[in-house]
Amino acid sequence: MILPVVAYGQPVLKKVAQEITPDYPGLGQFLADVWETMYMSDGVGLAAPQVNRSIRLFVVDASAFAEKHPEAALFKKAFINARIYKEEGDEFSFNEGCLSFPGLREDILRKPIIHIRYHDENFVEHDERYDGVVARIIQHEYDHIEGIVFVDRIPSLKKMLLKRRLTDISKGNVDVSYRMSFPQLKKGRK
Repeated sequence: MILPVVAYGQPVLKKVAQEITPDYPGLGQFLADVWETMYMSDGVGLAAPQVNRSIRLFVVDASAFAEKHPEAALFKKAFINARIYKEEGDEFSFNEGCLSFPGLREDILRKPIIHIRYHDENFVEHDERYDGVVARIIQHEYDHIEGIVFVDRIPSLKKMLLKRRLTDISKGNVDVSYRMSFPQLKKGRK
């Protein structure tokens, strides 16, 4: 089932998400819905808070970047209860977008290497290192489960200049090709 993506301004996007256990109700179906929603929205990642669930779960399929970044070719994973415990290297800028911010893209600084512990969809624990564009996508989705949105990572002055666009997004005054829920509408636009 395709779930509505919540737009900037929804309180769930600013909350630190809660860990879950293997017996989380409907976990298998929810994961399937998150994957389907991500693909139907042309995303490369999607976090549970973006579909209005404050749990530590996100999915990533980096294959869209495979032509320029070979490490992304077969990278498709679900991350549950993830914790990035180390970031390394000199920060570099990369132009990011976000399904919760339709039509908005900004250059964001992040470190190129991460170390992360997480559970997969079968609750098998992993401790892995990622770099490049794969690390970048994971960091972006990880921010969502930490209550951070990508505009929190831009300079204050730039964010002030975007205030009107951010307000338009929260009001639904944007063109979007996928289901969304906007916080400043009485009923979410579907």
